[in-house]
Amino acid sequence: MRAGKKITILGSTGSIGVSTLDVLSRHPDRYSVYALTANSRIDGILLQCERFHPEVAVVGTPDAARILETALRGKGLKTAVTYGEKALCEVASAPETEAVMAAIVGAVGLAPALAAARAGKKVMLANKEALVMSGQLFIDAMSESNATLLPIDSEHNAIFQCLPVSYQRSPQRHGVERVVLTASGGPFLTRPLDSLDKVTPEQAIAHPRWVMGRKISVDSATMMNKGLEVIEAHWLFGIPAGRIEVVIHPQSIIHSMVSYVDGSMIAQMGNPDMRIPIAHALAWPDRIASGVAPLDLAKAGYLQFEKPDYGRFPCLKLAYDALQAGGATPAILNAANEVAVQAFLDKRIGFRRIGDVVARVLDRVITERTISGLESVLMHDNAARKAANSLIFS
Repeated sequence: MRAGKKITILGSTGSIGVSTLDVLSRHPDRYSVYALTANSRIDGILLQCERFHPEVAVVGTPDAARILETALRGKGLKTAVTYGEKALCEVASAPETEAVMAAIVGAVGLAPALAAARAGKKVMLANKEALVMSGQLFIDAMSESNATLLPIDSEHNAIFQCLPVSYQRSPQRHGVERVVLTASGGPFLTRPLDSLDKVTPEQAIAHPRWVMGRKISVDSATMMNKGLEVIEAHWLFGIPAGRIEVVIHPQSIIHSMVSYVDGSMIAQMGNPDMRIPIAHALAWPDRIASGVAPLDLAKAGYLQFEKPDYGRFPCLKLAYDALQAGGATPAILNAANEVAVQAFLDKRIGFRRIGDVVARVLDRVITERTISGLESVLMHDNAARKAANSLIFS
């Protein structure tokens, strides 16, 4: 693939990266791959390099880079290989690439996503943590460089599709009353509360509707994922917390909705497949085939909605509170959650302790009301991780 717009994919071996490459492969006349990045999945990125022939491949460590480069040269491939955060930022901001799929999960994805924003790229944001952590800093970077920000989360992409083209984070001007984020409710929606302490990581990552990575699947089970999306929606669309609603919709057919002051509500619908928002962002403002089957409403049968129970999903309430608190609080929330989720996946803590750890870290870590720059974000992130680890290992 060498024709068309050049795309950088940050996190190419994850579920979003794999889906992005699937969509790109359907349109070789429109797109080519400039750079692929992965942390430690050498076999995965090697196979991707064989098929898509990127100009650059970035991995996490010097050892991983040596292994990948040796394998690529052995196959006669000329892809340049580099490693580390600096290299991620370089491929995200490189003059050769026009658009960046920011799909690195967690806080480590912030710096390269911000680099793409500052370089004026078309930023397809699948890394919700970038906006959760940096908020106004990220929005300012997009504005100053005249970059284009397109959300990839199915919920935010749905809202984007339901808003006027000229929206520009101005709800009052366009009569937007509120936005409604839908949530599947995860695998434990109807499970007895007193049994949640006994759930295993394997059960938590078995999402009933979506195919996702381990961390985001646990976040879906706790609904922290939806809480982070509330914070992201605030920054993406300029909507105050009190006008961002979450409803549980187990069928995952309606991906989100926008309610207007005239009583209208516009919803975006489709089968639960991330290739739909990926294809939408890649081609925007045009439309291209995604490879997803059309929605069959008769087969879907009925659509169900209910309000989330904060007793079952305390992480959702913690996220709303963090957004209201402002400043560095969302960054602290995110960092504490990442540590707690990993501890659960490593079987060091039980499922219900995830929310407990996050709540206690929010009480312990002193926050600044304003974020002065990336260094401030990372300082609070580091303090929250230390506090979370202290709670887990004490």
